[in-house]
Amino acid sequence: MKSTLKVVIVLMLCLFVGISAEGKKKKGEGTPKLKFTENVFDFGKISENGGMVSHEFEFINIGNDNLVILDATAQCGCTRPSFTTNPVAPGKKGKIKVTYNPKGRPGSFNKDVTVRTNGSPKKVTVKIKGNVVD
Repeated sequence: MKSTLKVVIVLMLCLFVGISAEGKKKKGEGTPKLKFTENVFDFGKISENGGMVSHEFEFINIGNDNLVILDATAQCGCTRPSFTTNPVAPGKKGKIKVTYNPKGRPGSFNKDVTVRTNGSPKKVTVKIKGNVVD
């Protein structure tokens, strides 16, 4: 009976140590880190009737775990961000495409797009600007 109890205690200790080590391993996994090559893009002068314009903001994952873009939102309906939902591996590049519709919006513009990630930083803002002419 005593030897059975010892075996059960040893097995429970092994199980506890294994679970504890697994938990530490998961907590200690890498951190994805987002770095944009540029945060602001100036379209300069664009024609109001020339159609939509787009720019791709390139970024790199300088962290040591997969980076995921969770969301990208613009201030208004005239600016539309798009992005891949696929994870970006460490050392790899990705893009956020921002499209602006100048129709009916003469004058200068300055629009922010907020990008949310699973890494560091959690939130980054990229900007587009320009001047819509007739």
